[in-house]
Amino acid sequence: MSYRAEAARAGVSLGSVLAIVISWNLHHSIMWAIIHGIFSWLYVIYYALTR
Repeated sequence: MSYRAEAARAGVSLGSVLAIVISWNLHHSIMWAIIHGIFSWLYVIYYALTR
């Protein structure tokens, strides 16, 4: 696998983890954490812009 593909996969994983952690910190809900993990970077960017 190329370096670019590995970097993209790591970015997706990092975005999901960030979204889940932020969501859990705010809502303490597994359902919201799953939903935010699916949207990952979109939720992280939204959180950064609204906080």
